[in-house]
Amino acid sequence: MRDWQLRVDDLPDPTPGPGQVLTKVLACGICGSDLHMLVHGEESRRLSDELSDGMPADPMAPKMFDPHQDTVMGHEFCCEVVELGPGCENLKVGDVVVSMPVSFDANGVHPLGYSNVYNGGYAELMVLNELMGLKVPTGLPAQMAALTEPLAVGAHAVVKSRIVSGESAIVLGCGPVGLACIAELRLRGIGPIVAADFSPKRRQLAEQLGADVVVDPRETPAIEAWRKVDGAHPLVIFEAVGVPGMIEQAMRMAPRDSRILVVGACMQEDRIHPMLGIGRELNIQFVLAYTPDEFAGALADIADGRVDLSPWLTGTVGVDGVPQAFADLGNPEAHAKIVVVPGT
Repeated sequence: MRDWQLRVDDLPDPTPGPGQVLTKVLACGICGSDLHMLVHGEESRRLSDELSDGMPADPMAPKMFDPHQDTVMGHEFCCEVVELGPGCENLKVGDVVVSMPVSFDANGVHPLGYSNVYNGGYAELMVLNELMGLKVPTGLPAQMAALTEPLAVGAHAVVKSRIVSGESAIVLGCGPVGLACIAELRLRGIGPIVAADFSPKRRQLAEQLGADVVVDPRETPAIEAWRKVDGAHPLVIFEAVGVPGMIEQAMRMAPRDSRILVVGACMQEDRIHPMLGIGRELNIQFVLAYTPDEFAGALADIADGRVDLSPWLTGTVGVDGVPQAFADLGNPEAHAKIVVVPGT
């Protein structure tokens, strides 16, 4: 990516530094936030610059990428170790690993997929820190292991919502983030789960991953469906669409004392009416990413079969096919999750 546009190009092979390994990318999922970044990244970047202006520098803050220089995207990856850098002792050549999408070196912390220094997973080769690598259990396909990162996003959202048995959930939006929330809610025994999406294909996937009721919001509002199947227990609404107006919609439907969990990655300015929340004493929680324990837990849940994300995978492309895949993901009837498999 350069100047918010994608292209396919040849770049020099990366070299691992001390405590780092060179890996061959086996699979890397295309994330909805990457699609949003191309369209709304410039607006989001202006906001970040405004917020950081005049603030003291945080040495642990991730290094921001320059959009006018090359950025190899991709942060949902599974890789095979092909070379060890100096001082590596915990991994060996041939190990298959996943990692939280971050690398660090003497210059600081770099977010993989949004860095001018380190490749993300839409590449044949990338460098990872050995200490960040989690070995993939033998027999787990690389494409399934690559779903660790998006499942961890859903797991973190559910944890931050503080939802417990005896409470119910509405999930607005059944794209990858919404589906990850549904899978995690079902894994934790939460129900009923009501899911809402305009797309028939996404509603079908929501059922497969554990939603009790799925609705087309043009025909049946999600809150009406919830009232029919429950209507009494405490409610958590997961906003997983990430477009302007959705937080307001969630607030309008929410019963008194409800919790709204904002997990959709909206990169645009949005507006709400505070009195909606004040009058009903709503709690709104925004979330980002996951903890190391949640990431490792997501890998274990996939590997041990506690959650089956196979319906989520709807297509694969080689590196040359990434720009077209970004366009194809705009049609929810065609694809839910496209995985990049370099070399194909």
